[in-house]
Amino acid sequence: MKMTTEAPWHRLADLPKTLWLPGIVNSAGRSECRLVDLARWRDALDSGELPSRHAHFGDPAALQALRAVVGELNLPALARATPAFTEQLLRTLLWHLDRLIDRPLHEPRADAIVRIAEDFRAEWRQEKADWQSLLALMQGITGDLAQLRWDALKGLLRRREWREAERLSALMARRPDLAALIARIGRAERPVAAAPPATAPPDSGAHTQRQGLRAVETRLPDAPGELRGIRLSGRLERMLGSEAQQIRHPVLHKLWRAKRAEARLLTYDSEAVLIDWRADPQAPPREAVAPPPPQPRMRGPMLIALDTSGSMQGAPEQIAKAVVLEAMRVAQRERRGCKVIAFGGPGELIERDLAFTPDGLHALLDLIGQGYDGGTDLQTPIERAVAAVHDAPWASADLLVVSDGEFGCTPATLAALDAARERLGLRVQGVLIGDRETMGLLEVCDHIHWLKDWRRDGPAGTAFSPVHSQSLTALFFPQALSERAARHRKP
Repeated sequence: MKMTTEAPWHRLADLPKTLWLPGIVNSAGRSECRLVDLARWRDALDSGELPSRHAHFGDPAALQALRAVVGELNLPALARATPAFTEQLLRTLLWHLDRLIDRPLHEPRADAIVRIAEDFRAEWRQEKADWQSLLALMQGITGDLAQLRWDALKGLLRRREWREAERLSALMARRPDLAALIARIGRAERPVAAAPPATAPPDSGAHTQRQGLRAVETRLPDAPGELRGIRLSGRLERMLGSEAQQIRHPVLHKLWRAKRAEARLLTYDSEAVLIDWRADPQAPPREAVAPPPPQPRMRGPMLIALDTSGSMQGAPEQIAKAVVLEAMRVAQRERRGCKVIAFGGPGELIERDLAFTPDGLHALLDLIGQGYDGGTDLQTPIERAVAAVHDAPWASADLLVVSDGEFGCTPATLAALDAARERLGLRVQGVLIGDRETMGLLEVCDHIHWLKDWRRDGPAGTAFSPVHSQSLTALFFPQALSERAARHRKP
């Protein structure tokens, strides 16, 4: 066996630099064994599996206790293909291991192992809850977590706007028709790239066999799903009716405010269950009995013109932010670009590219925390959108205008928009968060999706609308419509 003068430190080449220092200075086990087993732990966790019990760092008693906690909390399922999570888990494990050498003289080592295992469990219960909150918001696009650092994620999860983003995600879940509209935005341009089909060896026979699969279950506590019971929390949208009755009581409203401040309101406890099928070498192989289905066509990117004027305050503001969040999720899941152009009065324009990267998530949370005020000037965002579709990355984009319709555009801006429609195939979708179509909305959009029940997300929580049709102008003042606006009029 060839020896090297750098042993055992040459093993560091197999580890990320974030694990070098805790892996070297740790007092548990033996250095060479610890560095080898650290790489084995990282590889197993990255595959979503619990590391072997033989990877014990040279300290079997301590590692078996911590390994049991990792399995009990099902942390490997969250660590799969997520280096940030895996590295933080290993750094925390090494830190707790290193505490054994500092135990009091009168405390037996076995008791100290039980104590650090319990501390490790308590810490990762909270860390796991934070991570599951992130997964619930991202809704299945966990592969993109590989590019996020743990410190950046922790900073995001502690922001006030993150809780607002969770609430907006629940708001969009109650509007499947609006989510379906967002998914349709973007012209179908190119087929989704598929991996080349596996070919069987010449002597393998006529049947091609595929690797077996196993179902891996991931549970997301506090996400929309099956009701498990009742628990204490401060989430108003899950509050029981018996708690809500106290709000208007002359005396009990004080108790209700105290319980809300302490997050001790009685609320429904729900849990979502995600089933992920993964390759399993130990499962029996499956025969390929049917040809692969035709490949779907990938849609183009999305441009969102978001109205941030003062008339959007309240429920329209919340719905508009939820639309941006859903568009960002759809774009990331389908590997499409997503740009938001938030507009208010003249000179008030914010243009951001949204993605599940540190910068993209910060941009999203900044937008969620932004206040809505000022006038309405749609000309500038229309001009920015038209300029964007002339660039190659956005050439197949569609424009989504989210507004209450209180705006207008000059003939020059409308002409530029028509030229982009004719030359580039640009389509303009509108989401009307109001009671009637306006001339500006009719002239700009090719199709308008009316949210008649937008008041449902306001303080009153009612879906009542005082109007029976969005086309009031066309009904009562048809001669007031311009030629462009009249194309929306139904016979």
